[in-house]
Amino acid sequence: MSLSGIDAAVRDSHALKVLMLSDVYFPRINGVSTSIQTFRATLAGLGVHTTVVAPDYPGTDPAADAAANITRLPSRAVPLDPEDRLMQWRALAALDRRLGLCLPGIPLRGPASADSCGFDLVHVQTPFAAHYAGLHLARAWGIPCIATYHTHFEEYLFHYIRVLPKRVLRAAARRLARHQCNALDAVVVPSQPMAATLRDYGVTMPLQVIATGLPESQFLRGDGDRFRRAWDIAPERKLALFVGRAAFEKNIGFLLDMVALARRQVPELMLVIAGEGPALPALRRQAAALRLDDHVRFVGYLPRQGSLRDCYAAADVFTFASRTETQGLVLLEAMAIGLPVLAIAALGAAEIVAPQRGAIAAAGTPAGFAAQLVELLDRPATLAAMATEAVAFAREWDAATQGARLAALYQELARAPATAPRDLPQPQAIPANP
Repeated sequence: MSLSGIDAAVRDSHALKVLMLSDVYFPRINGVSTSIQTFRATLAGLGVHTTVVAPDYPGTDPAADAAANITRLPSRAVPLDPEDRLMQWRALAALDRRLGLCLPGIPLRGPASADSCGFDLVHVQTPFAAHYAGLHLARAWGIPCIATYHTHFEEYLFHYIRVLPKRVLRAAARRLARHQCNALDAVVVPSQPMAATLRDYGVTMPLQVIATGLPESQFLRGDGDRFRRAWDIAPERKLALFVGRAAFEKNIGFLLDMVALARRQVPELMLVIAGEGPALPALRRQAAALRLDDHVRFVGYLPRQGSLRDCYAAADVFTFASRTETQGLVLLEAMAIGLPVLAIAALGAAEIVAPQRGAIAAAGTPAGFAAQLVELLDRPATLAAMATEAVAFAREWDAATQGARLAALYQELARAPATAPRDLPQPQAIPANP
């Protein structure tokens, strides 16, 4: 769709009502939660009204959820993953009643319409219980259903299901993705490489590349000196930084191996790891085995609007070795405050790294990566030039533009004639939010 077409569609998007379903949302911090929140804020400014359905977490505030138009469903903890929750299917089956709507439950049958349900479109954000509930509701109401494909599960599942061979899990992940995506009216992907991957899987439904954008608040620089004082890090230390979930698929162990090599030439080097997750105990053990006690600092989750900004500002280089990112939003967040990036250019991250505007494609081995980091830290003028380029590049990924594109897609689908009912996919044997 052209820019003029987007503008016209957005002008007509006022009063659209969208139901978003997700198996994860704040206070659980990850890319899906951030994407939902960012798009909701932009869409609200375009007159698109969104309702979020997500799991209930311990400590959530009902009053705050009500004010933000968030419906929480009863959930239980996911085995071996205390961060995540699995929504109860019984609660999902009664979702229409919780929302004060017209239909008696899932599975849903009988005449319905967008007018009777109050929504124009269903937008699913995760491929677990939310996917099947959202698709059933949309088909029963006769409205479009789309999903955003946030996670590259082909490279993800093996880290959590070790009892099956990797090739079996990859085949299962591809088959599930194809099955789920082809049941939808459209699929949103955050990068061209991820779109190409889904096409290779055999996905035939329309794919729309719409990245999660950066709100203006992301460009506010924090106080790096304050972060160093808070964590007792000397001003002269060279800081490499990783921000993200401490999960096995993030390949953080690679960064530890890299630092163990780089410190030989840069004795004052320290790697700061900001995040928590299931891999954290193993990472701590690895750091101890490599004798990195004085070269690695685990700082946990940091508030996005406070000390995380300070953390970014304290670092010299953002380092990233994940090969599973569908977009690599955290790279843009680092670049938005002028932090140069050294990252492996794999999948979605390649779109951010390849232009070489504030970012450098890293080697795929710890030794090669370490050599590049050492060279960068020895060239302050290069780092300063990269910092300027990084901010300019990050501004091209602004939330307003991406939100307008999503609103235009909503409008296009909402206006399309209703399609004939299709067979609804039944829930598969899939891991619950691994």
